[in-house]
Amino acid sequence: MTEVDGVRYMHRCEVTSTNTYAKELLAAGVDLPDVTVLTADFQTGGRGQRGNSWESERGQNLTFSLVCHPSRVAAHHQFVLSQAIAVAVSQTLTEYVDGISVKWPNDIYWHDRKLCGILIECNLVGSAVADCIIGVGLNVNQTVFVSDAPNPVSLAQIIGMTVNRDVLLQAVMSRFMSLYAVLRQGGAEALQAEYMRLLYRRTGMYRYRSRDGVEFMAETVGVEPTGHLVLRHADGEVRHYEFKEISFVI
Repeated sequence: MTEVDGVRYMHRCEVTSTNTYAKELLAAGVDLPDVTVLTADFQTGGRGQRGNSWESERGQNLTFSLVCHPSRVAAHHQFVLSQAIAVAVSQTLTEYVDGISVKWPNDIYWHDRKLCGILIECNLVGSAVADCIIGVGLNVNQTVFVSDAPNPVSLAQIIGMTVNRDVLLQAVMSRFMSLYAVLRQGGAEALQAEYMRLLYRRTGMYRYRSRDGVEFMAETVGVEPTGHLVLRHADGEVRHYEFKEISFVI
């Protein structure tokens, strides 16, 4: 384990998934200080939201999980952790290319193509977050995608050159740690405002699909601290949606 700017790093050449590996270490009683980052060159069973797999060529991308213990974050406000990593990744990528946004709840997009997926798993004790594992899969240098994922893209494909993954990771973590320090002191307003500024399809009417397959037009009103997406339908009705209740039609 190495430490850089208050972040502890552990690296493995291959794991099932970095989130699974982190959970196994915590379950075994291994001390993973706040904040610990577990990186891997390859995941044999990388996971995304909705149980999807995550395609990542060996040694080409950033696949990592960060473990934190944000005891001052209330369980019903744990979405701020999702916002913190999404903003940190987005701000870092904006240093390389324009057109970066956060597709609710926490995918990172370049225009209409997916650049990064984030999977967050929290362990709650009472009304607080005891442990949080934040898994990040960021397409960096992969140039060919063979899975049936509909719209992947990598940073190298966008800018036409390879990127140093270690430098990219350090930049993401530097931004995350700054945001996390504010959250540990109970502040979240500026983070939430920046998340909204970066939100994909923030203005205008767009097509969505409900869980039962019905498509409708709506515009974004906001995102609540609980993570619910608030939409105004074309008929003026305002509705609140949980994750998985709706999807974007792209």
